[in-house]
Amino acid sequence: MQKIYNRIIQISGNVVTVEAKDIGYRDLAEISSKKGKSLAQVIRIDGEHIYLQVFAGSQGVSTGDKVRFLGHAMRVSFSENLLGRIFNGAGLPRDNGPRLEENMIEIGGPPVNPAKRIIPDKMVRTGIPMIDVFNSLVESQKLPIFSVPGEPYNEVLARIAMQAEVDLIILGGMGLKYDDYLFFRDTLDKHGSLSRSIFFVHTASDPTVECLLVPDISLAVAEEFALKGKRVLVLLTDMTNFCDALKEISITMEQIPSNRGYPGDLYSQLAARYEKAVDFDTAGSITTLAVTTMPGDDVTHPVPDNTGYITEGQFYLRNKSIEPFGSLSRLKQQVNGKTRKDHRTIMDRMIQLFADYRSTLEKQAMGFHMSEWDKKLLQYGKMFEEKMMNLSMNIPLEKALDLGWQIMADNFEPVETGIKTDLIKEFWPKK
Repeated sequence: MQKIYNRIIQISGNVVTVEAKDIGYRDLAEISSKKGKSLAQVIRIDGEHIYLQVFAGSQGVSTGDKVRFLGHAMRVSFSENLLGRIFNGAGLPRDNGPRLEENMIEIGGPPVNPAKRIIPDKMVRTGIPMIDVFNSLVESQKLPIFSVPGEPYNEVLARIAMQAEVDLIILGGMGLKYDDYLFFRDTLDKHGSLSRSIFFVHTASDPTVECLLVPDISLAVAEEFALKGKRVLVLLTDMTNFCDALKEISITMEQIPSNRGYPGDLYSQLAARYEKAVDFDTAGSITTLAVTTMPGDDVTHPVPDNTGYITEGQFYLRNKSIEPFGSLSRLKQQVNGKTRKDHRTIMDRMIQLFADYRSTLEKQAMGFHMSEWDKKLLQYGKMFEEKMMNLSMNIPLEKALDLGWQIMADNFEPVETGIKTDLIKEFWPKK
């Protein structure tokens, strides 16, 4: 039963306060004003005071307007017709296509019961050596990409969307510049990946509340597809914009701020979204990669700091490449022992040699004498950066492993690598 009220007692920014009874948290409401009808969502309940965030802003809304509660939370249509489509944060078409209204599902539900989950054991191949070889992405994993503004994190997400061996890509954009939105759309369309993708895009000029809806709407659709047996990869950018939207609304609500003005439930808000990653016992899976920009490259900032406690590792994007040190996939051991028997050896030994290369760079900068071994390390490190850390690479895991052997063979003698003799005999490139 829909309830209609006209007792708007306060308008503060884009938040409208109404006196009403028996209203549910996150329920939708429709405000009828002179400028037309506006959609709003319940963001706080204090007794009979109901606080509504107006999607399109409160300009034109007056205290005498009528508020009609719809009796349900935000919903989105679910069907195969979503594939290849682009929507805004409220689930309305951005691509001039038809509005979808069949099979509506509610967003923002609880995470999956752990009893219905299985231990992650399947690799998501991306074609990027720095991920596949050194920090393998695993189905149902939740990983952030820590970066700073100016780094090509959206280009990395687009490349993963094109190359990842999954059934379906869902892109959730929050606070995107319009150019970034067009970049995602045009890049995936050009490479034939748009047909297996669904976009939910909030741009910087859209209402703040829509930014908060993007992760929930993306993950709700992902869950429905996963229950039908699909391997779904959810790409979210940028979760710092999502947290800033939470901060903006909490300030409007005059809530007591926590660290740097963010709401005290920031951890819970992030966990509610990240914990949606799941590998179902008898169905598909949801894997989540989410960009988190760090203001001032500060990993102790509340957003990356809280994120690190929830997720299963992180990728650091620095200097237009995935940094070998600091980047970590805590689930990689679940899969890289099942790929090729030299995978772990290549992963470990190449990173050890690259660490020696970084130390040699410091010695060189301080004017120390370079030994023959140092010269080999310098040459090895440059080849590693050019061929392994290059994010434009798109090669299968097996070819990436072969490339790793070739790079070591071009710079070292077999005995200098410290690799077991049986692996040297089987995989060392023949001259």
